[in-house]
Amino acid sequence: MTKRLLIILLFTIVASPEGNCQTQVDSIQKQQFTISDRINEVFTPFVGALSEILFWDPFYAVGIYDQQVYDIDGQPQLNEAGEAVKAPLKLIVIWLMAGGLFFTVYLRFINIRAFRHAIGLISGKYEKAGTKGEVSHFQALTTALSATVGLGNIAGVAVAISIGGPGATIWMMAAGFLGMSLKFSECTLGLKYRKINEKGEVSGGAMYYLRDGLKKKGLGKLGWVLALLFSVMAIGGSVGGGNMLQANQAFEQLAGFFPEISGYGFWYGIVMAILVGLVIIGGIKSIAKVTSRIVPFMALLYVSASLVIIFMHIDQTGHAFHLIWDGAFNAEAIKGGFIGVLIFGFQRGAFSNEAGVGSASIAHAAARTNEPVSEGIVALLEPFIDTIVICTMTALVIIYSGEYQAESGLQGVSLTSAAYGSVISWFPYILLLAVTLFAFSTMISWSYYGLKGFDFLFGKWSEKVFGTRKVTDTAFNLFFLFCIVIGSAASLGPVMDFSDMMVLCMAFPNLAGLFILAPEVKSDLTKYFNKFRSKTL
Repeated sequence: MTKRLLIILLFTIVASPEGNCQTQVDSIQKQQFTISDRINEVFTPFVGALSEILFWDPFYAVGIYDQQVYDIDGQPQLNEAGEAVKAPLKLIVIWLMAGGLFFTVYLRFINIRAFRHAIGLISGKYEKAGTKGEVSHFQALTTALSATVGLGNIAGVAVAISIGGPGATIWMMAAGFLGMSLKFSECTLGLKYRKINEKGEVSGGAMYYLRDGLKKKGLGKLGWVLALLFSVMAIGGSVGGGNMLQANQAFEQLAGFFPEISGYGFWYGIVMAILVGLVIIGGIKSIAKVTSRIVPFMALLYVSASLVIIFMHIDQTGHAFHLIWDGAFNAEAIKGGFIGVLIFGFQRGAFSNEAGVGSASIAHAAARTNEPVSEGIVALLEPFIDTIVICTMTALVIIYSGEYQAESGLQGVSLTSAAYGSVISWFPYILLLAVTLFAFSTMISWSYYGLKGFDFLFGKWSEKVFGTRKVTDTAFNLFFLFCIVIGSAASLGPVMDFSDMMVLCMAFPNLAGLFILAPEVKSDLTKYFNKFRSKTL
């Protein structure tokens, strides 16, 4: 039923007569303008007020630093308009840093001592027949990676380097290192508190361990509130930052190479929606099957291209690392220089790997294993691959090429593309392919995250009213695909800001629950390694 509805909807749009298609396009564009106009009027002041609270900078408020960003010579950084560049230390960044530091120390550097074991797990060395779940360790890892390895690894890193300088690279790596401990904790709990129905279908993630884990601690009401908040933000982040933003930026990158298609975002969205729809209607098994193939390929493609550029500039290695070290620790005007570089580096790293956000626990909950800790250990590889490897590759390419010092004013994907093109003229086309694959993989994984949040809120209601969850699942999938089309066709402004905000703010309820459940995670970890050493797993 779900497949038929999706296919009929998509092909009805594509197969309409030319005149009717044009009428539909004109109608949608008019409606889109009206909706966007209304959204701007309603959401812009709301988003602004919400950001003042959620992205509040307590260090600036008490006068510890002045938010000004300085270059390596101690001169204030200016943007294209000649205005001073500020680096607010958002409350969410402090929250994530605190969580990463706490769990890394509390779990005795699990990000280091379990690394080798994680490699063995994804290789299938410890697989057992008859374990419950829908996907393998490796497929769960690639599904979660496909949601985090995206445009943030290309555009976000470029922003950090262009504003914060080469020194931001070290702090991005620090974010990845600390994020490994956070990913371990949330994904361990995600699998531990998952629910498996009579069909073998898995539902899990932060909303379940927040609700059920805190209930065991006698904090049932708090757990329900945190779970509901997380689910709402997961839905908003899914159709916004994990969907529209990806489609919009992927089309903009394509239009940069082929300007003649710049007015055809609607049709690009139709094609992308069809491709995404063909994957997501098959559920987590279909998503995992695709991501297990596409993620290794796109990561290998991007990293290989980056290594070619790095090896071509290998004689500049000493100078490059000097810039990175000097920029990270010896920036002039300590209030703005050092802290500004740290903020931009850590912020981009944390936002890229989503450690502490809780989203990856939804994908890892579907893994075939009876040992929650083993899946947590697999998950700690995500920030390593996403941030320490891929983000660092992007940063090194930009630093080696020297494009971040150019007066072109380029930022984001454009800056990374220019860095690639400065070495080999056709390399930006490889980047175009990587951007498209990154965007596609992010969308299909976030569709699953949003669906699980939607099911948590409305699944039981759907079963009572319709006798099945397929009705609400289909409704969400159709809405998700529709948002791809809209996202490709227009810039949504405050809606995008609001959606991204919800993705980031998933960390508030998630980390609150993780801190409370930390002793449980540590106890389970100790028991797991005891069984592993005694070979009783």
